[in-house]
Amino acid sequence: MSEISDRIRIHTGDITKLKVDAIVNAANSSLLGGGGVDGAIHRAAGPELLAECRTLNGCRTGDAKLTKGYRLPARYVIHTVGPVWQGGGKGEAELLASCYRRSLEIARDHSCQTIAFPAISTGVYRFPKDEATGIAVGTVNAFTQQNSVPESVIFCCFDEQTAKLYREAVAALGGARAV
Repeated sequence: MSEISDRIRIHTGDITKLKVDAIVNAANSSLLGGGGVDGAIHRAAGPELLAECRTLNGCRTGDAKLTKGYRLPARYVIHTVGPVWQGGGKGEAELLASCYRRSLEIARDHSCQTIAFPAISTGVYRFPKDEATGIAVGTVNAFTQQNSVPESVIFCCFDEQTAKLYREAVAALGGARAV
């Protein structure tokens, strides 16, 4: 098995249930909650998460910010703002890669050994799933080749169709384990 298979895993299920050091929230720029993954994380974490997010003054697209996990099994939530798909000519790919890179940098800087990502920007932000998956896997692979922390990265997929895309993208780089 290659290094990628030891460090990158794919899971189908609810990211709010994962017992990891950090989960990544596909947030909007206000960081004050929304729909999809963002709303689910805010509901599961409780009102303390919203209170802390109010102190962060939002977040720029492509950047990320850290909060406590509160009622989640995860110690931390790393909130990142993915790009809205506008056809691919407005720097969307670079901004999406930046979301993953910045989240991983924050996880590393806070000694998070395990981190779980949702499929950032592929819901209401309409980023094409196959392209977003390739960007996610490539960015995470490049980061893990240069950094020993986090030790384990989980792509937490909402459904089997998305998990299949991640399995294919990871397999193209050397393999992955299902969790």
